Amino acid sequence: MLQLLAVFQQQDYDITYASPALLSDHMADLSSLDIRQQAIELNNSRFDEFVKSLNPDVVLFDRFMMEEQFSWRVDKECPNAIKLLETVDLHCLRDARQTALKNNIYPYEMQDLEFHTDIAIREVASILRCDLSFIISEVEVEVLKKQYKVNEDILLYLPFMYDVLDEQLCKEKWPKYNEREHFVTIGNFRHAPNWDSVLYLKNTLWPLIRKKIKNAELHIYGSYPPKKAQQLHNPKQGFHIKGWAENALETLSQYRVCLSPLRFGAGMKGKLADAMLSGTPSITTSIGAESMYAEYAWPGFIVDNENSIVDAAIELYTEENVWQKKQKNIFSIINNLFKKQQNEEKLLKRFNEIEKNVEKHRNNNFSGKMLRHHTLKSAMYMSQWIEEKNKVKSKEE
Repeated sequence: MLQLLAVFQQQDYDITYASPALLSDHMADLSSLDIRQQAIELNNSRFDEFVKSLNPDVVLFDRFMMEEQFSWRVDKECPNAIKLLETVDLHCLRDARQTALKNNIYPYEMQDLEFHTDIAIREVASILRCDLSFIISEVEVEVLKKQYKVNEDILLYLPFMYDVLDEQLCKEKWPKYNEREHFVTIGNFRHAPNWDSVLYLKNTLWPLIRKKIKNAELHIYGSYPPKKAQQLHNPKQGFHIKGWAENALETLSQYRVCLSPLRFGAGMKGKLADAMLSGTPSITTSIGAESMYAEYAWPGFIVDNENSIVDAAIELYTEENVWQKKQKNIFSIINNLFKKQQNEEKLLKRFNEIEKNVEKHRNNNFSGKMLRHHTLKSAMYMSQWIEEKNKVKSKEE
């Protein structure tokens, strides 16, 4: 999201970030980025007054749930505003993979997954109602086109956007192999794929790795560690729950290997991109590495079988020449697939094409126009009902 906002700021857009989320100690300092903040509420008609007064040219929704809640209000008050959707990852794909894992289907192929779910209907409808959706994974673009017949004119494959890494400078800056120790994994504990990965490490993988490398430790970082996560902390087993990392890149750069054995999920994995930016080779699964390396070699190992994960972790941790070779692969991925300039140019080119003739673009998306027409009514009445219900409840209290 911050990368997207930076692109629009470079085009001299004035940005207001409106959110119903509670303030957090871990949130980005938007004021330092010259971005105004506005608190908004769910199911509250005061948003209508706010957005009408603001009268934005462009509205960017963060995930389909925000589009569901607020887009009908934007359509009512600012019908000419271009609506963009940041999907983050395809929730229906992640949900389908999680269901397969629960049903003991792993590893799984696309034909093993259930795509006709309520969450899929909601998410695809949200994508259709918007003028353009940012899809971070090529696999997700194909799912939307093949499974749901979404017109690619309203989809933009847009991976991470990073500055080019200077290999010589990185070699001087990044701690060397013998200056690093232990394994690390990182990720929000509230995110289901991350929590499953932590349990997989605790119950299956880490005991096998620890048996081979007796002095090694696994340090697990992530925001909002619940009590059930804190209870996994066991220094005698070398299993450490560390909690919040103040600076992810600095933290990751102190470790020799990043372990991320994700068994379900979607999109691109920020933890693995951060590992690359900190010069830390990683062990992950085909799900973890999905759409993150294209034709380039992975900076570590991609393995799905638990014995293979253990063997790969031991090799990468103990063999300095292997570690150094894998670390070099980072530069090809960051400087090509995630190259900031080329991805920004791709975004602006598509956006400008839509901006020149919004009406024609929308006419080519008849399903979206139909959904906007009907959803406007259904979402409006539901939201008004909830708002009135909340008023009654407030009076009673």
